[in-house]
Amino acid sequence: MGDAEPVPIRRARADQARLVADVLRHHIHDGGYPHGLPAEAELSVEFGVSRNAVREALATLKEEGLIDRGPKVGTQVAIRKYDHGLDALVGLKETFTGYGEVRNEVRAAMSVAAPPAVARRLQLQPGEPVLFVERLRFLGDLPLSLDKTYLAPDVGAEVLKHPLETNDIFALLEEVTGQRLGSASLAVEAVPADAHSAAILQVPEGAAVLLLERLTHLDDGRPVDLEYIRMRGDRITLRGNLVREL
Repeated sequence: MGDAEPVPIRRARADQARLVADVLRHHIHDGGYPHGLPAEAELSVEFGVSRNAVREALATLKEEGLIDRGPKVGTQVAIRKYDHGLDALVGLKETFTGYGEVRNEVRAAMSVAAPPAVARRLQLQPGEPVLFVERLRFLGDLPLSLDKTYLAPDVGAEVLKHPLETNDIFALLEEVTGQRLGSASLAVEAVPADAHSAAILQVPEGAAVLLLERLTHLDDGRPVDLEYIRMRGDRITLRGNLVREL
């Protein structure tokens, strides 16, 4: 019995378009199509879907601002996102080495009473003083993230002796403690940008932003840094390599 040709699965056009858009979107984020996307007819054959489904997928990507389309230039990538790796414990400045200059606008740096939830994560007593730092972080002139950081009081006081406009807090933590950072626990979710955050990050109100909660420990296991980071989902892709352990 010979090999049978695969039978196309009949699906609604919206389902087909969503699949095409998802695959194209991440191929673009991975550096694909440097000279422009294939024509609609070619994409239709590649994905085994109708040209109308391809057209709908491309319209979605254009509405997201990811591609531009024109009768003379075809379909071109309009913007590319920056990869933020999840394989190593690094700061934003280390992550974007080679992309451009990362600078920080320090919006707050002060001692505050630790809220109970923050105190518990940093293994402190509720109300115990902690250092609170808020920074708006830019790559060139592009705002990428709004970082709110709680630091254990002793290391936080030493960190504040250094300029925060040009330094990653991770590097400063290692410098002031004389220890390496060891590990971090991370949670990521998408949240709508409130009006204030949207204005600061220069995104539409209600746009999806990535909210990261990261608790970082020194190499000896002591938790010293609790962060709540809002990242622009339209300009940053979180990437990691996963290994299945049995």
